[in-house]
Amino acid sequence: MSTQARTGNQYCIHAGELSAVICQLGAKIRRFDHSGKPVLCPFGQDDLTPTCNGYILAPWPNRMENGEYDFGGSHYRVPVNEQTPKPRNNANHGFAYQYFWSLECLTETSVTQSLRFPNLDGYPFDLSLKATYAIDERGLSATVTATNNDSRTAPWALGFHPWLANGGNGETAAERDADSQRCRLRIDADTHVTVNDSLIPVGTEPVTGVYDLRDSPTLEGRTFDDAWVDVARGKDGTTAAVFTRPDGVEVSIIADRTVNAWQCYTATGAPIDEHPAGIAVEPMTAPANAFRTGAHLVSIPAGDSYSTTVRYQVAQR
Repeated sequence: MSTQARTGNQYCIHAGELSAVICQLGAKIRRFDHSGKPVLCPFGQDDLTPTCNGYILAPWPNRMENGEYDFGGSHYRVPVNEQTPKPRNNANHGFAYQYFWSLECLTETSVTQSLRFPNLDGYPFDLSLKATYAIDERGLSATVTATNNDSRTAPWALGFHPWLANGGNGETAAERDADSQRCRLRIDADTHVTVNDSLIPVGTEPVTGVYDLRDSPTLEGRTFDDAWVDVARGKDGTTAAVFTRPDGVEVSIIADRTVNAWQCYTATGAPIDEHPAGIAVEPMTAPANAFRTGAHLVSIPAGDSYSTTVRYQVAQR
């Protein structure tokens, strides 16, 4: 009988009071801790990954309506994996998370894994990915590079799906909701994405009311499975979201200039097995349905590469 974990090999990296475990399945973050306490919601090495926790979302993040798109004069179909509640009929989050990645390099403070996409009916493009996680005494950085080995241009978008731990120990979904509502969230973006009943974007609106997160409000009364665009940027082109817990732990997600959208999912009211003890805050190069709308969709020419870096920075306030 095999003794390998169901999430594959476990790669532990650490620096100072920070440590992380990156698993082979999906090259995803299984845990990220500060002084032994979770920064991101952890899960077991044999667990079914709860609610996309730690996923690298590639070659598209979020939802694709009906699992169909057109690119380069051809029509493609990918498997639909979200059909409830009705009328949803979406393909979610690509498929990089489904595969065991290959180890390229491991040190005390970094790990690099790679994946070459198989030849799939719905995405036949020959892309190779490298994902490098590097930790230092202030945070954890994730860099994903896609290289197009094909003779044709390939469509590409990317996201990350961390669940930020709320610092509580809620044993029920209601307790986890209450713990999250005491936290604060800042997303520096001017525009909220409006969606239909299938959570497919249909338009945008200026941020107002509960959707205005620019001043770091608490999450009380805010229930989200929503996206924001028109992100504010620093002088270096980065965009940031900041999550602050009642215990003073502040987690900043700092994304490079390739990130153009943020998604937040609070899981409010979800059953306990679909409700980690925190919220998902997802940096994305493109919003949902980008393969169909073209919004911020990247076209990688043959032989070219495209990289995105996101950093999770931790401070005690």
